[in-house]
Amino acid sequence: QVRLVESGGGLVRPGGSLRLSCEVSGSPSSGDNIEWFRQAPGKQRELVAGLYATSVTHYTDRVKGRFTISRDNAKNVVYLEMNNVGPDDTAVYYCHRPRGNIWGQGTQITVSS
Repeated sequence: QVRLVESGGGLVRPGGSLRLSCEVSGSPSSGDNIEWFRQAPGKQRELVAGLYATSVTHYTDRVKGRFTISRDNAKNVVYLEMNNVGPDDTAVYYCHRPRGNIWGQGTQITVSS
């Protein structure tokens, strides 16, 4: 059974940085499409970044230049590096594998001074 487990969330100050991890278990993640979504209070879940095939990346305009998605195949982990965060980045962040529509449990990011 494939599981996605996010970690790395927490409280961060505006302008700060954070790295989220999505550990994929039950299946090798190399080459698998993996996405990061987020859902802010009262808002719909939105796609933040995606890693497709081995190295094709996609970012929503609001995070381009600030967030980076990457993969460590040896560890079966997909990362989301978040830089220069702002209050609008406050949300629960979810890892998602489109194949099988598998979701992680989410990790909370709160940007506040």
